[in-house]
Amino acid sequence: MLDIFVCEDYAVQRQNIVRIIENTVLMEELDTRLVLETGDPYVLLDKVRDGQNTGIYFLDIDLNNDMNGMKLAQQIRLFDPRGFIIFITAHSELSYMTFSYRVEAMDFVLKDNPAEMKVKIKECLINAVQRHSLQMNKTHKVYNVWAGGRKISVDYDDIFFFETSGNIHKVILHARDRQIEFTSTMKELAGALAGDFVRCHRSFLINKNNVKEVDVKNRMIYFTNGESCLMSTRMMKGL
Repeated sequence: MLDIFVCEDYAVQRQNIVRIIENTVLMEELDTRLVLETGDPYVLLDKVRDGQNTGIYFLDIDLNNDMNGMKLAQQIRLFDPRGFIIFITAHSELSYMTFSYRVEAMDFVLKDNPAEMKVKIKECLINAVQRHSLQMNKTHKVYNVWAGGRKISVDYDDIFFFETSGNIHKVILHARDRQIEFTSTMKELAGALAGDFVRCHRSFLINKNNVKEVDVKNRMIYFTNGESCLMSTRMMKGL
């Protein structure tokens, strides 16, 4: 999942940008979430420092602050080197500054043409998601899930375990930052996922790389994120 941030000091313009983003995410079914909209670059930086996901950043250049959008982008790069930075501004003459600040901006969107701005923001969002998906597939093994009409890519390292859902023919994926219910069975998952994934119970399939502790006496497995699941006596030896 990609996190989206908007930093624009003019509230009306910021609301317009956010509306375009939200409509695009909904219509294109993008695996993203709007994390923050603000006019204060320092508030955004605080949020980025605490974040773990790659971000998409829509930044105004003139923020009426001692930190402009270019300097903000430089700071973002320290915490999110793979993030996608898009500058939105009324000053086309400032585009050359993106090179001098060396922030590797993805695009430069002008405010003076609202219709074009809408198209450009949509294109940036779609391109960022596509690029991120390619990067993930090249560097990490990714498990793709279809849920709620969306294709969601989850890195293997972020999966803790799968659990049988109370809903028929459904399972729940427990990941680092979310839980996803989707159509499948434990038998299908066990057949598709091998190596690091082990069946420990008829209702659970675990990623052994994220196991913190195995309590044999109480037949419990504890994970590094604080969650836990049951372990059956029959499957204990295999685990």
